[in-house]
Amino acid sequence: MTAEPGTRTGHEYTGPSFAPPSDRPTPELVLCAVDDLLAQAWTTVADTVDGRVFVHRGSVLDVVAQAVVSPANSYGWMRGGIDAVYARAYPEVEQNVRSAVLAYHGGELPIGEAVIVPTGEAEPAWLISAPTTREPGERLPRDTVHPYLAARAVFQQWRDGRLDQGRVRDLVHTIAMPGLGTGFGGVAPASCARQVAAAWNEVFTPGRTRNGR
Repeated sequence: MTAEPGTRTGHEYTGPSFAPPSDRPTPELVLCAVDDLLAQAWTTVADTVDGRVFVHRGSVLDVVAQAVVSPANSYGWMRGGIDAVYARAYPEVEQNVRSAVLAYHGGELPIGEAVIVPTGEAEPAWLISAPTTREPGERLPRDTVHPYLAARAVFQQWRDGRLDQGRVRDLVHTIAMPGLGTGFGGVAPASCARQVAAAWNEVFTPGRTRNGR
């Protein structure tokens, strides 16, 4: 499934690499942006964290990945922003998210938690839903740390999660991530980038100094 073609900026993403599972201390993370401000902010993450982190200037749907990130709301509705793009591209995915939220979280997925569900497509096979807002279309305060909490949940899901098919880290090598809360949520791209970098360090390099805002 593809969308409009894009160009790569920052640490250039040239396609997936396939290391054996035991050789993967982190996933390959592709940070996606369709606008210049977010693309520029994403380059600061790629420049400062340890691991295979790249920037893609274009649609998240362009990236060859096993999983994409949905910066969702807590109820799993996928009616606006990038979630609406996902719902159009993967017709089964909204119901899969809502069913998982109902089954495992009583109908409301707390911010700071994530679920991984099948997209219904061969690739990406998985969508990781990590809410940045409780309500659809909610505007976030300037000092929010919700992008950090959402990103941390995504990375913890990759590191520790299990599916019927096996460990998430064995099934997912590349994760494509759009901006977290930078659309309807109103989070500044630079703030989002700092928080994603802080979450990466929290999960994968916890000894590093970090600032989540």
